[in-house]
Order: sequence, then structure tokens, then C-alpha cells
Amino acid sequence: MRHTSLPASHRVACTRPLDHSSPLQLLEESFLTLATGPQPLTLPAHLVCEEPEQDVLPVDQVRTRLAHAATSPALRRRTWCEVISRAQSLGEPWDVVAVAMTIPVLRRMLARLPYPAHLERAEVEQEALVAVATAVPSVDADNADAARELFAAADRAVHRLAYAARRRAARETGEVAFHLGRVDGTASHPALSSYGLPVPGAELGETKDEYAVLVRAVQARVVSLAEAQLIGRTRLGGEPMQHLASERGVSVRQLYRRRAAAEQQLTVHLSQLLREQR
Repeated sequence: MRHTSLPASHRVACTRPLDHSSPLQLLEESFLTLATGPQPLTLPAHLVCEEPEQDVLPVDQVRTRLAHAATSPALRRRTWCEVISRAQSLGEPWDVVAVAMTIPVLRRMLARLPYPAHLERAEVEQEALVAVATAVPSVDADNADAARELFAAADRAVHRLAYAARRRAARETGEVAFHLGRVDGTASHPALSSYGLPVPGAELGETKDEYAVLVRAVQARVVSLAEAQLIGRTRLGGEPMQHLASERGVSVRQLYRRRAAAEQQLTVHLSQLLREQR
């Protein structure tokens, strides 16, 4: 199998714009820097090519050939063995390379993962990368299934994260529902209190309950659970925005923007429901 290498400038030009909010993309950027710099990090070409036309290949080209359908399982095993061995014995930058080699598979894996909508994708990506990085030092590099062990570690980690998120969402939704009819003098917000909308299961006189409106909005997928909690805890519960920003690891300004957008969606939805009732 013969392969020709692409100039470094061409490989960089062909890459998509990087999303700096994505841990996978941040790692990809570091990986491409290693592969396309003035002195590209390389691996022996024979690892991944049956009949190489050159002695070495930049690591990004090795990864491309590693993922190619025409590359034999034997070559894949040989390449993974070398990459993992270097990561274990040499450390940086080969530990970065070993984790980055899994990115194409991780992307496909995460695209199929049915994780909850309120779980941030960046959190899922970070969990997968941490699992791979943690597994690299201990996996047996000579094992034919070494790469699969890395992917399996990532798969287990993200499924645990998704499961925990679903359990947490169910618990928190139950806590919000528990507060139905218990606002008891809490200051109302116009986006919630100005609509007398019937809520399934609410008793007569509770139709203006702000928490009930939020629960119903989550059930209708107008706002996410996280957005409903943001509105409920700050608007209804009076919790400082700074506290939630610290808890969620985002800036106060970003949280204000999220709340404003969620309240706008909620207002539009409630206005539409009110028109339908008339």
C-alpha cells in the first residue's frame, strides 16, 4: 500500500475551524501543532504502511492511515503498540499523541451517545478524554486489544456520566415539583406570574404557581431543566447569580445571557398558550 504525504501547509488548510469550547478540539489543536510545526513529530512509516515511500510520517498522517478502512488490523495493532509504548516510556509529547489518536473514534462514539440534553457536551468530551488519559499508562501496549481498552474506558466513563446526570435530573425535577403551591409570598416575575395557565395535577387556585409553570415548561421542552433551575433559583428563590456562576463554572455575564434567553423563550411560549386559550 503506497501513500504520499501532504505538505504541512495543505494539511492545516484542510482542517475545520476549531471550537475552543470543545475539549476535543482543544486537544486536536495541540496535536496538529505537534504534527505541522517546523519540526513535525513523526513515526516510522512502516508502522502503518505496507510499502512506505518515505521513512517517517507526521503523526497526523499516521492517525489518518490508522483510521483508513484499507489499513490492515495487523498494522493498526503495530501502530497502537508503538504509540502507547512511547507514551508510557517517554511521556510528553507522546502521551498527548496517544490520547489524540483516539479523537476520530471518540467523535463517532459521542455522536451516538444518547446523553441528556441538559448535560453539556464539553463535559462529556472532557470525561471521555480523562478516561483515555488515565488508561494509557496502565494498558498493556503489547496487547492486541490495547486500543479497544482505551475506547472502552472512554465509553464506560461517558455512560456513567450520562446515567448520573439522568438520576440527578430526575431528583431535581422531583424537588421542583415538590415546591408546587409553596411560593408563599416569594416575589413574582412578570414572565411567570402574568399568565393564569392550568397545570396538570394542580389544584384550583394554584394555576399561577410560578414553579408549576417552570415544571410545565420543562416538560414541554420550552426550556431545559438547567434553564428552569436558573430562573427558579435566582428569580423565585432569590439566590445570588454569583453563587450559581461559581457552581456551574461559568461567568456571571454568561449566566445572565442564558437566563435572559430562557425567559424570552418562556414568554413567547406562554403568550402563545394564552392566545390559544382565548
